[in-house]
Amino acid sequence: MIKHLHSGAPLVGVASLAGLLLACSPDPRTESPPDLASPGERHLSNIRQLTFGGQNAEAYFSADDKSLIFQSTRDGHHCDQIFTMKIDGSDVRRVSTGQGATTCSFLFPGGDRILYSSTHLGGPECPPRPDFSRGYVWALYPTYDIFTADIDGSNLQQLTDTWGYDAEATIATDGSVIVFTSVRDGDIDIYTMDADGSNVRRLTHELGYDGGAFFSPDGSRIVYRASRHQTEEEKQDYLSLLEQNLIRPGSLDIYVMDSDGSNKRQLTDNGAANFAPYFFPSGERVIFASNVHDPDGRNFDLYAIDIDGSNLKRITFDTDFDSFPMFSSDGNKLVWASNRNGQEPGETNVFIADWVD
Repeated sequence: MIKHLHSGAPLVGVASLAGLLLACSPDPRTESPPDLASPGERHLSNIRQLTFGGQNAEAYFSADDKSLIFQSTRDGHHCDQIFTMKIDGSDVRRVSTGQGATTCSFLFPGGDRILYSSTHLGGPECPPRPDFSRGYVWALYPTYDIFTADIDGSNLQQLTDTWGYDAEATIATDGSVIVFTSVRDGDIDIYTMDADGSNVRRLTHELGYDGGAFFSPDGSRIVYRASRHQTEEEKQDYLSLLEQNLIRPGSLDIYVMDSDGSNKRQLTDNGAANFAPYFFPSGERVIFASNVHDPDGRNFDLYAIDIDGSNLKRITFDTDFDSFPMFSSDGNKLVWASNRNGQEPGETNVFIADWVD
């Protein structure tokens, strides 16, 4: 299975035998590289695989486009830790504490600080998996808080200290404002705060999950994903799960709002799970992941849409999972996570490609 749709959820692990099998197999980086593009992917050229084996996702560019920060379950860890690497996949370094679970990492524009969420203050072990007796649910671990650190992981500083889920944090391109998701007011909403954790402001107030937010390149807008509940039964199910720090994914739509929370606009309305949105460098278009094309809801691909909700276009056509896209600052490259070319079922790796308009 793929990484969960929501940035705060853990990766689904691969059997421990997989690591042994991979260790005894030829290193795919030493062989002739396969054709990693699927038919129809005309916007992606020169696709390169950056990670090989296990679970790797949510890779995001540094401001100078020379490195990436990402989360991965590897090196004996049983839940995600945060790593950096160069954009050719070399020089992989762990920059989180190695304790608890981590998620939602990002690099400050200056290149000297990192941002991520972690449960390590709640204990060194991985948090327990959610109980699926009520169906497929996400866990909103209440011990998640948001931290910054130097680029090597040192000088760790805590930005949030409210009880409950604080995660999914990203930074405006000028480095002054952080946008994040929190349950501090009883619902799952989007907030902003200054880069030092001060001046917290709530931006969404509608009942339902709001999260996964990113600023536009000029900082004037925020794109995010949200769920809205149409029936009383759906609302009660949502609230009941929220009391248990759980949420049931299903229909998610892409929204855009101004950076102060005003002028909210819904971009998708297709009954599918639409998530992981990111702005094109122009700020006038959004790339995101969706299962809208799959009647079974299992296969996710990348799509693009204008910020007025028009001109929906499918970007990837792989038979498995594609998500968590991000453009380089110049728009010449796209990085994303995919199950393509996996050595084991459900393996998720990071890929990079040249973008072709």
